[in-house]
Amino acid sequence: QVQLVESGGGLVQAGGSLTLSCAASGSISGVNEMSWHRQAPGKQRELVAAILSSGSTNYADSAKGRFTISRDDAKNTMYLQMHSLKPEDTAVYYCNLVGLGFAHYDYWGQGTQVTVSS
Repeated sequence: QVQLVESGGGLVQAGGSLTLSCAASGSISGVNEMSWHRQAPGKQRELVAAILSSGSTNYADSAKGRFTISRDDAKNTMYLQMHSLKPEDTAVYYCNLVGLGFAHYDYWGQGTQVTVSS
Protein backbone atom coordinates (compact mmCIF):
# COMPACT_ATOMS: atom_id res chain seq x y z
CA GLN A 1 0.00 0.00 0.00
CA VAL A 2 1.29 3.45 -0.96
CA GLN A 3 0.14 6.74 0.53
CA LEU A 4 0.56 10.01 -1.36
CA VAL A 5 0.79 13.29 0.52
CA GLU A 6 0.72 16.61 -1.30
CA SER A 7 2.15 19.83 0.09
CA GLY A 8 3.11 23.30 -1.05
CA GLY A 9 -0.28 24.74 -1.90
CA GLY A 10 -1.37 28.15 -0.73
CA LEU A 11 -2.46 31.61 -1.70
CA VAL A 12 -0.44 33.51 -4.27
CA GLN A 13 -0.97 36.60 -6.38
CA ALA A 14 -1.35 36.36 -10.13
CA GLY A 15 2.04 36.15 -11.76
CA GLY A 16 3.54 34.42 -8.76
CA SER A 17 5.02 30.98 -8.33
CA LEU A 18 4.46 27.89 -6.22
CA THR A 19 6.08 24.48 -6.04
CA LEU A 20 3.95 21.51 -5.10
CA SER A 21 5.38 18.28 -3.74
CA CYS A 22 3.91 14.79 -3.61
CA ALA A 23 5.64 12.38 -1.28
CA ALA A 24 4.95 8.69 -1.61
CA SER A 25 5.32 6.39 1.34
CA GLY A 26 5.99 2.75 0.73
CA SER A 27 7.74 0.99 -2.10
CA ILE A 28 7.07 1.97 -5.71
CA SER A 29 7.95 -0.76 -8.17
CA GLY A 30 7.87 -1.27 -11.87
CA VAL A 31 6.98 1.02 -14.75
CA ASN A 32 4.75 3.75 -13.44
CA GLU A 33 3.41 7.19 -14.09
CA MET A 34 3.09 9.99 -11.57
CA SER A 35 0.87 12.90 -12.42
CA TRP A 36 -0.75 16.06 -11.18
CA HIS A 37 -4.44 16.71 -11.66
CA ARG A 38 -6.57 19.60 -10.53
CA GLN A 39 -10.22 20.25 -9.87
CA ALA A 40 -11.74 23.70 -9.71
CA PRO A 41 -15.13 24.29 -8.08
CA GLY A 42 -17.92 23.10 -10.33
CA LYS A 43 -15.52 21.57 -12.85
CA GLN A 44 -14.27 18.10 -13.62
CA ARG A 45 -10.87 16.95 -12.50
CA GLU A 46 -8.32 17.48 -15.25
CA LEU A 47 -4.79 16.36 -15.97
CA VAL A 48 -2.14 19.02 -15.52
CA ALA A 49 1.09 17.13 -16.12
CA ALA A 50 2.46 13.60 -16.01
CA ILE A 51 5.87 11.99 -15.78
CA LEU A 52 6.77 8.39 -16.47
CA SER A 53 9.31 6.41 -14.48
CA SER A 54 11.47 6.76 -17.60
CA GLY A 55 11.39 10.54 -17.19
CA SER A 56 9.17 11.31 -20.16
CA THR A 57 6.75 14.13 -19.48
CA ASN A 58 3.41 15.30 -20.78
CA TYR A 59 1.61 18.58 -20.14
CA ALA A 60 -1.85 19.95 -20.60
CA ASP A 61 -1.92 22.89 -22.99
CA SER A 62 -2.77 25.18 -20.07
CA ALA A 63 0.43 24.15 -18.29
CA LYS A 64 2.90 24.21 -21.17
CA GLY A 65 5.57 26.83 -20.76
CA ARG A 66 4.54 27.70 -17.20
CA PHE A 67 4.66 24.46 -15.21
CA THR A 68 7.45 21.91 -14.85
CA ILE A 69 6.93 18.40 -13.52
CA SER A 70 9.80 16.40 -12.07
CA ARG A 71 10.43 13.44 -9.82
CA ASP A 72 13.14 12.28 -7.47
CA ASP A 73 12.81 8.53 -7.22
CA ALA A 74 15.44 8.33 -4.49
CA LYS A 75 13.08 10.39 -2.35
CA ASN A 76 9.86 8.92 -3.79
CA THR A 77 8.75 12.48 -4.42
CA MET A 78 7.23 14.30 -7.37
CA TYR A 79 7.21 18.04 -7.86
CA LEU A 80 5.26 20.61 -9.84
CA GLN A 81 6.91 23.98 -10.30
CA MET A 82 4.30 26.53 -11.27
CA HIS A 83 5.18 29.97 -12.59
CA SER A 84 3.19 32.86 -14.01
CA LEU A 85 0.16 31.67 -12.12
CA LYS A 86 -3.26 32.87 -13.20
CA PRO A 87 -6.56 33.06 -11.31
CA GLU A 88 -7.84 30.24 -13.51
CA ASP A 89 -5.16 27.98 -12.00
CA THR A 90 -7.10 28.10 -8.74
CA ALA A 91 -8.06 24.53 -7.84
CA VAL A 92 -7.36 21.61 -5.58
CA TYR A 93 -4.29 19.84 -6.95
CA TYR A 94 -4.05 16.08 -6.60
CA CYS A 95 -1.19 13.72 -7.25
CA ASN A 96 -1.72 10.31 -8.76
CA LEU A 97 0.49 7.24 -9.06
CA VAL A 98 -0.37 4.50 -11.53
CA GLY A 99 1.47 1.24 -12.12
CA LEU A 100 1.71 0.52 -15.83
CA GLY A 101 3.59 -2.74 -15.84
CA PHE A 102 2.78 -6.22 -14.64
CA ALA A 103 1.77 -4.86 -11.23
CA HIS A 104 -1.12 -2.46 -11.70
CA TYR A 105 -1.93 0.01 -8.96
CA ASP A 106 -3.64 3.38 -8.76
CA TYR A 107 -3.22 5.75 -5.82
CA TRP A 108 -4.44 9.31 -5.19
CA GLY A 109 -3.43 11.91 -2.67
CA GLN A 110 -5.87 14.00 -0.64
CA GLY A 111 -5.12 17.19 -2.54
CA THR A 112 -3.68 20.60 -1.77
CA GLN A 113 -5.45 23.89 -2.41
CA VAL A 114 -3.91 26.45 -4.73
CA THR A 115 -5.56 29.86 -4.82
CA VAL A 116 -4.39 32.56 -7.21
CA SER A 117 -5.71 36.03 -6.52
CA SER A 118 -6.07 38.65 -9.22
